[in-house]
Amino acid sequence: MDEFERAFERFESQMERLLQDILTRQRWMLRHGNAWRPPTDVYETDEAVVVRVEIAGLNPEDVLVALHDRWLVISGYRHDPTPKVAYHQLEIHYGEFHVEVYLPWALDADAAQAVYRDGFLIVTLPKKPPLTITVRTPRRLQVGR
Repeated sequence: MDEFERAFERFESQMERLLQDILTRQRWMLRHGNAWRPPTDVYETDEAVVVRVEIAGLNPEDVLVALHDRWLVISGYRHDPTPKVAYHQLEIHYGEFHVEVYLPWALDADAAQAVYRDGFLIVTLPKKPPLTITVRTPRRLQVGR
């Protein structure tokens, strides 16, 4: 593969990721207009895909993590601990939140784990091992005359 083909494949991959991000955000906004979306990182290791969501100040019982087809859905509610006051600056989101992450990998959903630690929800989804398919050649039968 020459340099032009590699550059074109990188460009094509970046465009696919950009389109997926736009579609994910649009879908999310249509479904969850009033909910806020916490900062979310998605990264891949050799063994797993990890989704890290910044949701400090939550009770873990107020968080729901679900896997639907190839979508990881994380939702919940962050309560405002202050009584009714007159805010002069309000940057921390309270109320319902919702995150949807598209997962194009083959993952082992049964082995997934979620841990809430130091204000982060960390969801680890182990990758499934590659499936090996044996190719057999057809057997020829000899027909007697």
